[in-house]
Amino acid sequence: MTKRSGTTADPPAEPVGGATRATRPVPAPGAALLAVLALIWLATMLWSARTAIFSNAGTLSITMSAYALPALVGPSLVAGVAASLLTANLLARRGIGRPTPRFAAAIGVGLVTGVLAALVVKLTYGGGAAVTILAGTIAAAVIIGSALGVLRPSVVGAALLASLAVSAVTFTLAYFKTDLTTLYGSGDTIESQAGALRWFSWTASLASGLVAGLLAFGYLRRTGRRAELVDPDRPPLRWPAYLAAGAGAGLLLLVAEVLIRTAGSRVLALAGSISAADRDAQGLLGGSRVNHALVVLFVGALTALIAFGRTLGPAAEDAGPDDEAIEPGKPAESSEPVTR
Repeated sequence: MTKRSGTTADPPAEPVGGATRATRPVPAPGAALLAVLALIWLATMLWSARTAIFSNAGTLSITMSAYALPALVGPSLVAGVAASLLTANLLARRGIGRPTPRFAAAIGVGLVTGVLAALVVKLTYGGGAAVTILAGTIAAAVIIGSALGVLRPSVVGAALLASLAVSAVTFTLAYFKTDLTTLYGSGDTIESQAGALRWFSWTASLASGLVAGLLAFGYLRRTGRRAELVDPDRPPLRWPAYLAAGAGAGLLLLVAEVLIRTAGSRVLALAGSISAADRDAQGLLGGSRVNHALVVLFVGALTALIAFGRTLGPAAEDAGPDDEAIEPGKPAESSEPVTR
């Protein structure tokens, strides 16, 4: 901004909670709604898994725990991110922008949420080593998710919305699985059924990635416009933010898979020791989950980045000192020295 003659320069932005106006995080829009949806999703999956595990006993209970593990770790991770984002939102609205109090508060909220979820599993799913490991894995997923939620609120909010959308797309396509596999040529032979399932898996992964990328882009665009209205001097979001937000849902799926294979590895091992068929099934399902996460990650990131690129206009060319406009009727001054 051009300063008038005789005026002093604008004073520097006053720090609020350890951060200036230009550096303190922008509250993520709709964090409360996203947290409610994430907790509802976790509660629904906990109830569904409880029905399957509690109604069985013995080795079948261990098998059902292994199958329920991936269905519970993902929602637990997302619930931890949502609780942390809501906490960071409240602190940002109070002007607390320093990382240390945000991280401490997020971990505290994640710890409480994770312990409550683990207690629900331990008290209602029945006894056994598999249930105990399942409860501990869920608590670890919530706490790790809360640690991830202290990152840039706008990007975390976009990734959280994309993750909830991916779960909705997956659930919807699973409801129409029979119709889609029939459309892809599933018949009486094993080869046709396997081919139709592969096409169905690719359809679910690609659709999830596209939805994740578009929603992450739309969320960040809205966040950027709101931030610009509040503080016009704040720099706009750049392409790395859109790339990270679009890839966020796939990254959370990969983190969930790491937790499944580390913290929950004992449950998978117990189920695999029952029979070779269970062991092979767990291996196939694990590979399918990794492929799904990678497709969602790359497709979501590319979709968000392409959508952001389409909003960019042509680069403005700065006029140089020799490109000044010449008034009509006025000859251009010669650059050669005048001979007297």
